Amino acid sequence: MIAIFQAAGDLQAFCDERGWRSCFIGGIAVQRWSQPRVTRHIDLTLLTGFGHEPPFIEALLAHYAPRLANAAQFALRSRVLLVRSPSGVGIDISLGALPFEHLVVERATPFEFEPGLELRICSAEDLMVMKLFASRAIDLRDAEGIAVRHHGTLDWRYMEEQLTPLAEAKEEPEILRQLARLRGLGATL
Repeated sequence: MIAIFQAAGDLQAFCDERGWRSCFIGGIAVQRWSQPRVTRHIDLTLLTGFGHEPPFIEALLAHYAPRLANAAQFALRSRVLLVRSPSGVGIDISLGALPFEHLVVERATPFEFEPGLELRICSAEDLMVMKLFASRAIDLRDAEGIAVRHHGTLDWRYMEEQLTPLAEAKEEPEILRQLARLRGLGATL
């Protein structure tokens, strides 16, 4: 785990040196907001906007090894750049441009994982929205952990406002039912 946090700190410094706006999501954010679990890679949202991705991709690929032969093309198509840190840690960089992704980065706050290592982490609410949107089994467990640990401090209305258009775009109304279930789950504890 230490290698992941060190690689995350290096990635954050790389972005900050260039004035890029970013924050950590995924497994690193789970360490702060949910039930800590083993994570093997880093997830970062990097605000690039639409149509401005190539300079970000080029700079990242000049510093980090690609995990795919056609990493730049894959990133432009999927909006995720897959690279590896010099120490071998896998890094998934989401090329953020949507209004929700801007909110995620704006609302991120620093968290000290160990002395001298402070990382910008998305909010608990934004992590919950992303986890429910993904809706894999591991994501739902992470969302449950957030609901249990932070139920009384979560902004449930904000999460519903953010998740509603995403669930509609995905045509999966059950995502909103999961949010309602988690709200009830946390209230009973």
